[in-house]
Amino acid sequence: MSQENVEIVRSAYTALAEHGVEAVLAYADPEFEGTTPPELATEPGTYRGHEGVRRWFGSFGDAMEGIHLAGQEFVAAGDKVLVDTTLHARGRATGIETEQHAYVVWTLRDGLVTRAETFAERGPALEAAGLQE
Repeated sequence: MSQENVEIVRSAYTALAEHGVEAVLAYADPEFEGTTPPELATEPGTYRGHEGVRRWFGSFGDAMEGIHLAGQEFVAAGDKVLVDTTLHARGRATGIETEQHAYVVWTLRDGLVTRAETFAERGPALEAAGLQE
């Protein structure tokens, strides 16, 4: 199941990159819950359900364009997948290219993502995924 979960999460990243936020909703449980810490977001907090996913991605739109999430490493951990992720974007007003690094722990159930926890550092992400550093 772990490798299957990795493939589901990889597919979600691809769907997002190729078709946008509406396509990624096919991978999210209707009861999805995602968290973003203050050190990584202008709107930190918890986002729930498909509307929460839309709101989270929409929060970037005012300040950035050309937003792309790239997963560099996908690590299976039972019902979780840890992804070393880089957000690439361009400032809407400035045109300056930027990137932000994060670690996302995705939890899956019945082939859908039920939870995404975002971390600024690898150590806490490993712990949340149940992996030892």
